[in-house]
Amino acid sequence: MAAAAEGPPEAGAQPAKQDPAVETAEEAKEPAEADINELCKDMFSKMATYLTGELTATSEDYKLLENMNKLTSLKYLEMKDIAINISRNLKDLNQKYADLQPYLEQINLIEEQVAALEQAAYKLDAYSKKLEAKYKKLEKR
Repeated sequence: MAAAAEGPPEAGAQPAKQDPAVETAEEAKEPAEADINELCKDMFSKMATYLTGELTATSEDYKLLENMNKLTSLKYLEMKDIAINISRNLKDLNQKYADLQPYLEQINLIEEQVAALEQAAYKLDAYSKKLEAKYKKLEKR
């Protein structure tokens, strides 16, 4: 009878302390239908926001690339114009040089003749000094 007076051990005893290393399982409960619908709406709304952001970012990237391409195209057109002007100026300079070429050749020829004339003048000067020296020598006799 003493056992009957005590009753079941769980009822009269204090609950056992939980060991932190031991996990306890809880029964999985399905969320209510309204909760599932609300979560789905929230998920789709957030997914739509995310995809809209991604598409907007991609669209902005393409717009930026388009602007960069336009600017690059304009810069290349400017560079093309500069190159055409340089080419035209170079052709003009080459034509002027070709026009001056006969005069430059004449200048070179004159320079060579002047150098030859200068050498002849030095030789003539040296010869005249020798003649003068001989004349003075003969005059003294």
